[in-house]
Amino acid sequence: MRISLLCAGLFFSAFAMGQLEKATDDWKSKDPKLDKIPGISLDQSYKQFASKTAATPIIVAVLDSGVEVDHDDLKNNIWVNDDEIPSNGIDDDNNGYIDDVHGWNFLGGANKDVQYDNLEFTRIYKGLKDRFDGKDPKSIAKADKEDFASYELMREQFNQRKTEAEQNYQEYNAINMFFQMSQNIIAGMIDGEMTAEKVRALPAGDEQFEAMRELTLASFEEDIAGQLEDAVSHFRNAKNYSYNLNIDSREIIGDNYEDVNERIYGNNHYEGPDARHGTHVAGIIAGTRDNGLGMQGVADAAKIMVLRVVPDGDERDKDVANAIRYAADNGAKIINMSFGKSYSPNKEVVDAAVKYASNKGVLLIHAAGNSSKNNDKSNNFPNPVYETTRELCPTWIEVGASNWLEGEKLPADFTNYGKKSVDVFAPGVDIYSTVPDNGYEKLSGTSMASPVVAGLAALIWSRYPELKAKEVREIIVRSYADYKKTKVILPSSSEKPKTTKFKKLSRTGGIVNALNAFLMAEDYQRSSGKTE
Repeated sequence: MRISLLCAGLFFSAFAMGQLEKATDDWKSKDPKLDKIPGISLDQSYKQFASKTAATPIIVAVLDSGVEVDHDDLKNNIWVNDDEIPSNGIDDDNNGYIDDVHGWNFLGGANKDVQYDNLEFTRIYKGLKDRFDGKDPKSIAKADKEDFASYELMREQFNQRKTEAEQNYQEYNAINMFFQMSQNIIAGMIDGEMTAEKVRALPAGDEQFEAMRELTLASFEEDIAGQLEDAVSHFRNAKNYSYNLNIDSREIIGDNYEDVNERIYGNNHYEGPDARHGTHVAGIIAGTRDNGLGMQGVADAAKIMVLRVVPDGDERDKDVANAIRYAADNGAKIINMSFGKSYSPNKEVVDAAVKYASNKGVLLIHAAGNSSKNNDKSNNFPNPVYETTRELCPTWIEVGASNWLEGEKLPADFTNYGKKSVDVFAPGVDIYSTVPDNGYEKLSGTSMASPVVAGLAALIWSRYPELKAKEVREIIVRSYADYKKTKVILPSSSEKPKTTKFKKLSRTGGIVNALNAFLMAEDYQRSSGKTE
C-alpha cells in the first residue's frame, strides 16, 4: 500500500526532536545545579534530610483509572483498611462499602466494570439534543432560548469533532500500517538481526523507501510502535465512544445517576479494565525505593489508596465527589487528581466535596491539563474556585508539566498554564514508572507532574507530621527552583509558537524542589518550637 509521504513526514518530525537528546530514566530526581537537569533535587533531599529522619506513613489517595495493587514495585505501599476483613462480603467497618480493603471503584457494577464513556461535552450535547432536535427555532420559549443557542453551537462543534476523530483514526491507522510495512520490507533486506547500522547501510532508494528507512531508524530511538498503537487506540475510542450518543455507562453501574447525593455504589475492583494510567501515577508517588526493581518513587512512606473514577472518556462529577469524600473519611491526607475536562455540569457537588476534604485537613493536587491552553482563559475542571462564592480552596495545588531540557523548552509543549490558575510546575515529560503486568514505561503529561508534587507533599509530611495541610501547600509552592526569567516557548498548538518568560506560565514561575522544601520545613519546625 502507499501512504501520503506528507503524513509520514509529519509523523516522523514529531519524533525526530526526541532523538537529539534523551531523558534519563529518573531525571525527575536530579538536581538543577549538580546535574544540570531541571529535576526536583530528590536524590539530594534523601541524602541530606530524608534518610536521616524517621518517617510516619501517610495515605495518598489516587483518583484515577485503577491501580495494579500487586505490582512488585507497589504491593508493599498500598493502603490497607485494617478495619475491613477481605473477601467476606460484609461491611465490617460500617462505612457503606463492602470489602473496601484498598479503596473503592466507583465505576463498577455487580458483574462488570465501566471501561469506556463519553466526553462530558457529548453528554451535555445529548441532553440538549433530546430537548431541541427537530424543533422550529420560532417555537422555542423565551426561557429556553439560551439553551437552544447552546444546542445549535454544540451541534456544529459535535459534528466537527466527530468527523475529526474519524479522520484522525484513519490517518494514524494508515501511518501504523505504513510503519509495519516498513519494518517488514527493510527486515527482509537485511541478513540476521536488524540494527540501525545495517539499515543505514542499505542502498539509496526512491522517496517512499527513504521515508521507510527514516521511520525504521527512528524506531531504534523511540517506541514508535507503542506510540502509534496508543494513537490508533485513542482515536478509535474517540470515534466509537467519546462522541457516541448511544453510550450510557451507568447501565453497568446501576446507580441512580440523577441522585447526586447517592454515595453507595460500585465495587472493589481496584484495577479495573485498564489500569495503565493509574498504576503509572501510583508508581511516581510510591514506587518502592532501593529494592533493585525498575524505578524510584518520590515518597518512601506513602501508602496508596486506590479510588477508581476515570474511564476511557471523561470522569463524572458525582464519582469524583464521592471519591474525594471517601478519601477524606478514610484517612487520606493527600489526594492526587490526574484528570480534567472542559465541562462540569455538577460542579457544586464536587466543590462541596473539595471543601469537605479541605476542612478535614486534606491536601488536593490536580493536573493542569495537556491542551497547551491558558487556564486563565479556558476551563479545566475540577478547579479550586468554589462556584457559588468564588473563594479558593486553601489546600489545593494546580500543577503544570516541565521538560528535562533547560532553556526555551523548559515547559512541556503540551502543558496547560496560567499566571492566575496554575501554582507551580513539576517534571512531566518521559517520566519512567510502573504499569500493569509488573511493567515499566515512560509516559508524559501533567498527569505525571501532579503525582511528582503529591509524592513531594507525602515526603515532607511524613517527616514533619505536625504540619497542617495549608502549611505543606505553602512550603511546596514557596520552595520552588526559580526559573522566572527563563525565556521559553509558549505551549501552543500553533505552528508558529511565541516566546515568553517562564514566570508568566504560573503564579510562581518555578519548579517544585524537594531540597528547598525540606529546608523550609525545617524553618517551620524551628519557628513553632518543635525542633531543637
